[in-house]
Amino acid sequence: MRVDAHHHVWRLDRGDYGWLTADLPIHRDYGLDDLRPLLGDITATVLVQAAPTEAETRYLLEVARGSAGLVHGVVGWTDLAAPDAPVQVARLARERLLQGLRPMLQDVPDTNWILRAEVQPGLMEMAARGLVFDALIQPRHLPVMLELARWHPTLRIVIDHAAKPDIAGGGLQMWADNMARVARETTAVCKLSGLVTEAATDWSVADLQPYVTRLLDLFGPQRLWWISPGAMDAGVRPRQSCWVNYLMPGARPSWEAPRLASTDYSGLIVGAFRVAVIAKRRAPKQSRSDAAHTIGIAVTVRASQWPDVEDCEHEQTG
Repeated sequence: MRVDAHHHVWRLDRGDYGWLTADLPIHRDYGLDDLRPLLGDITATVLVQAAPTEAETRYLLEVARGSAGLVHGVVGWTDLAAPDAPVQVARLARERLLQGLRPMLQDVPDTNWILRAEVQPGLMEMAARGLVFDALIQPRHLPVMLELARWHPTLRIVIDHAAKPDIAGGGLQMWADNMARVARETTAVCKLSGLVTEAATDWSVADLQPYVTRLLDLFGPQRLWWISPGAMDAGVRPRQSCWVNYLMPGARPSWEAPRLASTDYSGLIVGAFRVAVIAKRRAPKQSRSDAAHTIGIAVTVRASQWPDVEDCEHEQTG
């Protein structure tokens, strides 16, 4: 089973997507009916919040329950700074499909917000309940992730969109240096996604290559997950499909049943994400058929295996 670990759906009339303005090409409703024709051989997905409200979490859980098995998990939101945050986290953790929480740190002016004293009880409860911390961050937050991992060593951290490097502005080196520390000093996993939105409008595969190469070198295929945000990449999907194939010519379905008995799920990549956590929370032992729910895609490509850039560029314009 191939699982894409990050998709967004939304309904504009819900009214809590402050960032989704009318000038954006994605300013319309997106649901699972829009997603299904684009999935190809992806057979399961994880929905990720796009609004910082409890109503968004309830909405995604409702969509997941009505998805006929397509949605295997939800990453929601709750106010981790609220006095009752531990109670709310515990309540949400009882939802079978709720597998993680994502405070939208990129939108918080205080870079160190996640380290505030009032946020720590909620994070402790997340770790105790086995929920994943989805880190929607920018390069300025990478040093903060080091501190967060030291404070909460059992909290599973997943960095969204490679921490959004400033590709258009040529911000490679500082991002790479800090990302190297995160890869070396923590157990965090990184999602390979969102790079196109950080590049110039006339981006090419050559613009993305140094960032992807660094990520492969730093995290390796065991801690680097490719995901597609669905509606967010609608405008660049044909070109994105090309560079993904360019990046991962060796991607293959992978049965990793022996690993399911261990407590380390970092080997289940490119989509195992929440679904691996689901499996861990549901039962310590699984049959082969149950194990199918935790299968990701094994990325075997290395930086030395890059095909010629011109091949992909030709496909993009063709």
